Amino acid sequence: MHELFVTDRAAQAHPDLVNAAAEAGVRVSPITDRAAAGLSETVTPQGIVAVCALLDRPLDGLLGSTARLVAVLDGVADPGNAGTVIRVADAAGADAVILTGDSVDPHNGKCVRASAGSLFHLPLARVRDTATALAACREAGLCLLGAHGYAETELGSVDAAAPTAWVFGNEAHGLSPEVLAAVDLPVRIPLYGAAESLNLATAAAVCLYTSAMAARRPAG
Repeated sequence: MHELFVTDRAAQAHPDLVNAAAEAGVRVSPITDRAAAGLSETVTPQGIVAVCALLDRPLDGLLGSTARLVAVLDGVADPGNAGTVIRVADAAGADAVILTGDSVDPHNGKCVRASAGSLFHLPLARVRDTATALAACREAGLCLLGAHGYAETELGSVDAAAPTAWVFGNEAHGLSPEVLAAVDLPVRIPLYGAAESLNLATAAAVCLYTSAMAARRPAG
């Protein structure tokens, strides 16, 4: 954190946060409610705005040999979806999230809010070339599973306990033919009711938690 802007009301409501920032050497600047509204993207700002460094990291060195679960978002455009998947990946104990292609910037304000703090908990990388990201996952020993609504293989049929990189595509178009050809296996989540499909964040939650729970299931 480089600087903290805070209103009088927010400083009184969150003294521990303000004191912690000051003790860490962060500059704390008082502002008016009007200024807070101008700095914030929300309708009802909380009165605290922080200036922080970017959080994404280079792909090189992001994944070690011990990585067991990674989420790859390819062309995911909606910041709310991206932030929610980052939150889900964090909750599922994933080792990293990689955003590829034309995916939204994870530092987008709505994405940051949707991540509910998880943006700060696990490594993130942005890679323009999807093939490069998939190659890095494969080199780390991860099986590439592509979430695809029309895949022949159902989620319940895969070895969910294996080290896996789950690849999720654009909300409207899904995974491109090139990405589907590059993954080890396209996988679909079965729909038992009348719903046409699951939204991206829900599908990601099902897939990531299926892997996380299978990996932690006692042997035998």
